[in-house]
Amino acid sequence: MNWKIQKLQNGETIISKEPGNSMLPLLKSKQPVKLKPIIWEDCKPGDIVYCKVRGNCFTHLVKGKNNKRGLLIGNNHGRINGWTKHVYGKVIEILPMS
Repeated sequence: MNWKIQKLQNGETIISKEPGNSMLPLLKSKQPVKLKPIIWEDCKPGDIVYCKVRGNCFTHLVKGKNNKRGLLIGNNHGRINGWTKHVYGKVIEILPMS
């Protein structure tokens, strides 16, 4: 299991740096963010969450919510990744690039 998921499931707040430009201009590639543990039911559209969709883990936007399907996850450029209930953390702070 991924160390980030393990720490979040243990109730720990962590710092994560995800590569890629799919969340520009909200997040730059490898920009550190502070993630606090959360369950999908507590998320709402517009939240940035750390989740797993189709076997891939990433920090992406919540685009929609459905009680049966979970959260609709996508990037900041209009791409939709899919539905998931595998949500582990929510971005509570975007930290400055070091």
